[in-house]
Amino acid sequence: MQTNLNIQPLFDTEIEVLCPATVANLVCGFDILGMALQDPSDRIRMKLSKEPGIRIQHTDEYKLPTEPAQNVAGAALLDLLQALPEPVGIEIRITKEIKPGSGLGSSAASAAGAVVGANYLLGKPFSDEDLVRFAMAGEKVASGVKHADNITPCILGGVTLIRSIFPLDIIRLSAPPLQVTVVHPQIEVRTSDARQILRKEVLLKDAIRQWGNIAGLVAGFLKEDYELIGRSLEDVIIEPVRSILIPGFDEVKQRSKAAGALGGGISGSGPSIFMLSKEEATARSIAEIMKQIYTQLGIESKVYVTSINSMGCEVRKRE
Repeated sequence: MQTNLNIQPLFDTEIEVLCPATVANLVCGFDILGMALQDPSDRIRMKLSKEPGIRIQHTDEYKLPTEPAQNVAGAALLDLLQALPEPVGIEIRITKEIKPGSGLGSSAASAAGAVVGANYLLGKPFSDEDLVRFAMAGEKVASGVKHADNITPCILGGVTLIRSIFPLDIIRLSAPPLQVTVVHPQIEVRTSDARQILRKEVLLKDAIRQWGNIAGLVAGFLKEDYELIGRSLEDVIIEPVRSILIPGFDEVKQRSKAAGALGGGISGSGPSIFMLSKEEATARSIAEIMKQIYTQLGIESKVYVTSINSMGCEVRKRE
């Protein structure tokens, strides 16, 4: 609990928070790189209450828990409320457009949107880093691990680098205009399961190659060097293991690059796959390739052609 916070609660205000999907890892940056997307987004309606406690409703078909400690948004809000000098109540209604288990930061969107909205309703007493810390409690509920690679871009927008979790050290990276094509095969890969199959040790030569790719990707973003970005979108540690959980992965990647994609890979823990392109026409042709592959495999899929969301969570007042 912090006693020096300047709390100015807005009890007569209802807001809606748009919470963007995110692509975590960006191929080589496991747990340290992330990117916010323009589409899809969750929507959260929130207001404060003078009756202490967190009351959660879901208006979607996913039947997620409404007990705060078992809900990713609720867990994040519980962490936030513990930092307040006096109790306050929060009423929250969540409409999820980002399917849980999609690999597009569904849990992060709920957790991040909840704390961003609560911060707004309390008069913005908390910093962005505070909000990331609170929201990470939601990620622990979802996956068993307090990771921030989805949370950080969801709150800050754009492309972000987490240099350190403890202590938290986050950097927002500039990036050139990029088109993002995402296919979400309608199968589920649980983040906790996808973590369990990872190797606990890696060869030094693989680690060196991975470090070079991470450094190259960050430099490519900062220099707006599309060719360097493309060369650096390589993962020799995580992707070879996780890709076996995703039918059609190799074909999507090979045919997308042949069609002009800079590169791409697994979004988060999957099963979604993302590809980056310079031109919208290329991104749309890749979308058709993705649809065709999963139709032939007999697997339903949803495809998005989108771009980088530079704002992160967006708060709108409801009249």
